[in-house]
Amino acid sequence: MSKPRVAVVFGGRNSEHAVSLMGAGSVLEAIDRSKYEVIPIGIAQDGRWVLAATDQRFAIEGGELPVVDTSGAALALPTDGSSLVAYDQGSIPVELGSVDVVFPVMHGPFAEDGTIQGLLEMAGVRYVGSGVLASAVGMDKAHMKTVLAAAGLPTGAYVVVRDRDWRLNRECVLKEAEQLGYPLFVKPARAGSSQGISKAHDRASLEEAVEAARVHDPKVLIEAAIAGREIECAVLQSPGDEPAAASLPGEVRVEGGQEFFDFEAKYYPDQMSLTVPADIPQETGEELRRMAVRAFEALDCEGLARVDFFYTPEGQLVLNEINTMPGFTSLSVAPQLWAASGVSYPELVDRLIQLGLARSPGLR
Repeated sequence: MSKPRVAVVFGGRNSEHAVSLMGAGSVLEAIDRSKYEVIPIGIAQDGRWVLAATDQRFAIEGGELPVVDTSGAALALPTDGSSLVAYDQGSIPVELGSVDVVFPVMHGPFAEDGTIQGLLEMAGVRYVGSGVLASAVGMDKAHMKTVLAAAGLPTGAYVVVRDRDWRLNRECVLKEAEQLGYPLFVKPARAGSSQGISKAHDRASLEEAVEAARVHDPKVLIEAAIAGREIECAVLQSPGDEPAAASLPGEVRVEGGQEFFDFEAKYYPDQMSLTVPADIPQETGEELRRMAVRAFEALDCEGLARVDFFYTPEGQLVLNEINTMPGFTSLSVAPQLWAASGVSYPELVDRLIQLGLARSPGLR
């Protein structure tokens, strides 16, 4: 019998392009080639789909972030999902065959936000991870917080700044945000990897922070700062009808002198540490895991997610956000949480592929 064909898709048209490549490099190394046939596919920053070049670079080298090498053959996915087609200018298109499951190791808008999931749904192709709705809601922090609050989960105070409000009613926006009290965290509503996030301590820095966030997204979130330790938990869908499982909780600490867990702290060496299990009371850890699964279910997530909390000095848990396709290098937080919980990185990759293969295309 032929082996299942897994297309690992990475890159994309957003500021998390390089983060996607770093995760895809780890996934491609971990997939068992005796069990699966693998097709690496890059989406360039201009939106072109290409077969990954043989010398595609996936890691940060000399401080330079990786990008999709567009020298590989261009690709097209027919809308019926029947077969990938490779074509080069001046040559006859070549069918590469059908794909059994797509593993989209992608982050940010036009990728993790339900867009590629919608494309695959329309083509009838199985894929790893959450569906269109969960991906879209998880990407938009404003809608995500609305859904989480409706599920009875505690979230912090925030103000949503839409493009029209900022352009026409800036003073009103600033006054409303200041009612939350300084310091404030300002972030793009639909971005990840701490891109465009700033901490504001006064009116001038607040305006600058909103403008910086708007470079990434015209919709911005201003959040009240929450004093507390950052505790994270990963959730993994179980086979069949079994409930989702939560990892051991882990505490993230910034070690590089940054004021918060920013891009450099997340992706550059020796900038953060992760303690698993987190040094919190046992009953708090158990409650945190239950809350992480509730958040996963509230959004109708599938596959894997990472849920981030603050643990306050008063002993309260506040849910910060859920990430439906968390950073996925072997050293990223979610894989490390699972490794500490008894699921190695190769096992995690295999479980996600198997979950993708088992899902039915269309409404579920």
